[in-house]
Amino acid sequence: MSLDIFYAIVAAALFGASTPFAKILIGDVAPVMLAGLLYLGSGIGLSLVRLIRDRGWTSPNIQVNEWPWLFGAVLFGGVFGPITLMIGLSHTTGSAASLLLNLEAVLTAVIAWTVFKESADKRIVFGMISIVLGGLALSWPSSQSSASTIIGPLLITIACLCWAIDNNLTRKVSASDALFIAGVKGLIAGAVNCSLALFLGLSMPDFLVVVSTMSLGLMGYGFSLVLFVLALRGLGTARTGAYFSTAPFIGAAISVVMLGESTGGLFWVAASLMAIGVWLHLTERHEHEHQHEALDHSHSHTHDKHHQHTHDFDWDGAEPHNHRHVHAEVTHEHPHYPDIHHRHTH
Repeated sequence: MSLDIFYAIVAAALFGASTPFAKILIGDVAPVMLAGLLYLGSGIGLSLVRLIRDRGWTSPNIQVNEWPWLFGAVLFGGVFGPITLMIGLSHTTGSAASLLLNLEAVLTAVIAWTVFKESADKRIVFGMISIVLGGLALSWPSSQSSASTIIGPLLITIACLCWAIDNNLTRKVSASDALFIAGVKGLIAGAVNCSLALFLGLSMPDFLVVVSTMSLGLMGYGFSLVLFVLALRGLGTARTGAYFSTAPFIGAAISVVMLGESTGGLFWVAASLMAIGVWLHLTERHEHEHQHEALDHSHSHTHDKHHQHTHDFDWDGAEPHNHRHVHAEVTHEHPHYPDIHHRHTH
């Protein structure tokens, strides 16, 4: 298993684990306020971690042409997505909402394959289908239920589309500081949702509940998103989204162990389908002759086959290290993912 796949799976585990803990808090915090505090805990926590890591404020090293991608990701993922979801939840049932939220992985992959021209090998497509079917099985309602109108499901579908756009736009800046990207998203999404909750007349919960909720947000939303960005850097959007879509199963498994919830046949069907999907992805081998165009960017790297450059500054030989560097045009063949150095068409 590559380190990038490990990042994606741990990101899914952290996010999935946050769900059963959030269920415990939901009795003390209204859903909109809960979402705001979770995001705000993520944003504030990651910003503090970054300040401590860098011993003060440092530039995120985002190129000028990358800022529009980041602003777009924050707008769709931190503003439009959460607000649309909260409004949609008030017009639909919980079971229908859970079912519809699985559309995020599908829409993420579709946009990655059709708009950004990521490779879509058969194993990846079938693996995605298997994982999504597992998510559908896991969230399938146990009793007959239906939304009262089409408004709720439509808004939740739009929210999934917003996050799918967010995932693909974030990939465009994934070479930059993951802590900064995730921190900015958390701060904006938290501020928007908390402001919406206060506008709706909801009150702030007790101090201990606020601290508990924000701490949960730092782990389940913050560090999870940092790892998600790192996985995007190495795997591309569709593959990262596929691994991340195992989060519902991970959350359900933790609920079974910690909360004593019962399991039925659909739980084990979902587990089998998701295991098949992950196996298909883990055993993928994508290799062909490809050309790298000249590229100028900045990110943490080691001097591997794609980083054979000299330095115009004193370097102590420590790796990995981060600086702006230029990739010369090259044509070669080796196994690869659609990472930040392999965004070619096929």
